[in-house]
Amino acid sequence: MAASGVRVVAFCVHPDGFRVISQWAVQRGHDLALVVTLPGADHYGPGQGSILDVASGTDVVVSRRLRSGTASLVAAVRPDLVVSASFARRIPAEIIGIPKYGAVNLHPAPLPRGRGPNPQRLTYEGDPEVGATLHRLAEEFDAGAILSRQVRQLGADELTPQGLFAVWADVLARALDEGAERALAGEPGEQQDESAATYAAPFTDDEYRLRWGEPALTLQRRVAALNLLGPRARVVLDGNESRWRSPCDASTVSIRRSRQAPCSTGRATSSSCAPPTARSR
Repeated sequence: MAASGVRVVAFCVHPDGFRVISQWAVQRGHDLALVVTLPGADHYGPGQGSILDVASGTDVVVSRRLRSGTASLVAAVRPDLVVSASFARRIPAEIIGIPKYGAVNLHPAPLPRGRGPNPQRLTYEGDPEVGATLHRLAEEFDAGAILSRQVRQLGADELTPQGLFAVWADVLARALDEGAERALAGEPGEQQDESAATYAAPFTDDEYRLRWGEPALTLQRRVAALNLLGPRARVVLDGNESRWRSPCDASTVSIRRSRQAPCSTGRATSSSCAPPTARSR
C-alpha cells in the first residue's frame, strides 16, 4: 500500500521541477512542508521564472547558505523525505541526514547514462530514448543508488520541444512516484554500474548553431533538445547570426520520401531543410 501523509521538503530551482514534486505530493496525500530554492532566476537560462511565482501557499526558503542556515530550517519541519529536482547545487550531508527516509534526487536521464547538468544532450546526439531516474543522494552528483528508472522511446512525432517536454514530464512523474514509494519503504536502491556511466556536458557555443547540410532528422532532434526550455538554436544567414524563429522551424521538420515543400508551408518534407529567412530576436 502506498504511504500517505508524509512530510516532504523539496529542493528545486526551475518551476517545472517544483510542479512535478507538488503534483506528486497532492496525488499521494503528502504534506509539502517546505521548498528550498536559490537566489536568482536564470540558472537554467533567461525567462525560466522563479519558484516564488508558482509555490503559492507553500513556505519557501531562498538561500545559498545550505549548511549554516538552511539545514536548521529543514530540521525544524521534521521531514520524512527530501526530494530534489532541478536544484543546481550539491545538497550537503548536514541536510541529507535529517529526513527519516533519506534524500533523493529526480534526474531527467536514464542513469547512469546522462549524468551531469545537460540531459538534453542525449537527444541532441541521437539517443532514441528519453528517461528519468530517482536516486538516493550521494557524494558525487547523479551517482547514488537507483530507486526507479523509467525509459521511453521517443516517437518521430514527439521530436519537437513541446513533444519532448511532454514525454519527459511523463517519465519524471512515473520515476518519482515509484521511487519515492521504495524510499518510504526503506529500500536502499540498486548501485549504479560505473562502467556504463556517461556525462552530459553543457552545450558549447558552437553546438547551438545549426548547419543546413545536416539531415532533417538530425536538425529536428537538435532543435528539440536546444529549444526545450526556450528558443536557443541559432543559424547564420548572410553572415548574421539569429535565433531560429522563422515559420519554417526545425521543431516542425518531418521526414518523408517526397520533394521539399516551399518554406512558406512551415514544414520541410525532404531529408534536409533549406534555411528560411531569419528573423532576429
